[in-house]
Amino acid sequence: MKRFQVFLAVMMTAAFLLTACGGAAPAGGDLLSDIKARGYLIVSTDPNYEPQSFLNTSGKRPADTKCPADTLTTAEMQGFDVDVAAELGKRLGVETCFATPEWDMITAGNWANKWDVSVGSMTITPERQKVLDFTSAYYYTPAVIALAKGSGVTSIDQLAGKTLCVAASTTYESWLNGELDLPASSIYVQPPDIKQVVLPTDQECAQAIQAGRTDFIGYVTSGTVVDSNIAAGLEVDKLGGAVFSEELAAAVDKANTKPTATFISALDGFIKAMHADGTLTAISNKWFEVDLTQAPVH
Repeated sequence: MKRFQVFLAVMMTAAFLLTACGGAAPAGGDLLSDIKARGYLIVSTDPNYEPQSFLNTSGKRPADTKCPADTLTTAEMQGFDVDVAAELGKRLGVETCFATPEWDMITAGNWANKWDVSVGSMTITPERQKVLDFTSAYYYTPAVIALAKGSGVTSIDQLAGKTLCVAASTTYESWLNGELDLPASSIYVQPPDIKQVVLPTDQECAQAIQAGRTDFIGYVTSGTVVDSNIAAGLEVDKLGGAVFSEELAAAVDKANTKPTATFISALDGFIKAMHADGTLTAISNKWFEVDLTQAPVH
């Protein structure tokens, strides 16, 4: 009897291990199938990047939302990127939800499946392409320098030795460091020798100036952000024109544990269709009052 019990225990353990190691087919397929099955898409974006993406303080979370408790709904967010992400979710046939990790976590890849895609005005660069897959660009923006009024600086050359603020792990930081890896045709001005203050997000640079911080005289960011800052009453001016242009796209983590090819293909097809049917132009005009969905000619 004892020998039979030992034999039975061994057989049960073997059956368990066989199932755990692949004896039975695991549940789930690719990422696209998972998203459709659960009924929601998790998008990473910046909650402090007006007018691209920012909190809607008057928005209320719907009672019937499928979004996980640690994400935000489309009612709680607003902006250009938010509208683009919501449209992608609509075309996928699912609800769009938003995760708000730090920017450097998004660009680094290895998201541990915590969100599905970044729709956060990310510039396509060779370094980022090592860890992320990109769709076609959904819009293009000029990178500019904004200076606090009264800085006394009227040209790029006069910035030498001065200090500018920039957000961590951005193309703006790469430009200031002389390490921006974009086609030469997209870089219009090389930076002089400039000191830096690095903050987590672009808008924190503008907000620091508004709060009276004086250890830097300006910041580098998207022209759309500076236009929004000026419209909100921030005492800054643009220094000249664009210093480089950015091609911005949705990004998916190469390290996702589920196959992503069909998901990326679907997103890319939707973005191309949104260009063709005028959806992206309409969203751009709504938030920027100009169509930034066409590649710039410099």
